[in-house]
Amino acid sequence: MPAALLALAAALGGCGSATTTGSTATRPARPVPALAARPPVGGEILVRGDASPLTRGPFAFDGTYEVRFVQYEPSGDPVDFAQQTSFVAALERPRLPGTPAIRLFRTAAPAGRTQVTLHGRYLVDVSFGDFPFAVRFTPRP
Repeated sequence: MPAALLALAAALGGCGSATTTGSTATRPARPVPALAARPPVGGEILVRGDASPLTRGPFAFDGTYEVRFVQYEPSGDPVDFAQQTSFVAALERPRLPGTPAIRLFRTAAPAGRTQVTLHGRYLVDVSFGDFPFAVRFTPRP
């Protein structure tokens, strides 16, 4: 009988090292888009957030800027951004109440771009969006 127990123990001993595959595997997380991951350089301003609403700044602007945004689903699941809440971002003067905001984006899309000429200090306000996002201001010559 002890020989039978040893054989059983030897047979069960390797059970923990087996690997399995199947439908329980999870999808790997999607990497953060380059627009959001790359640090700002050369006078760029980068605003990132996991959710809205979010206001950052004020930032000092002086010149013409290409403004780009990206939003993404971090789980890697596919998203039809056209069917989601519009991404809404604007610039506001911090000490001039009643001054109209400068609209940057109001679109249901994964990314977008625009160009603005600014002089002064502004807050970057992202008022709507359901996904992590980044807004990058790049100075233009």
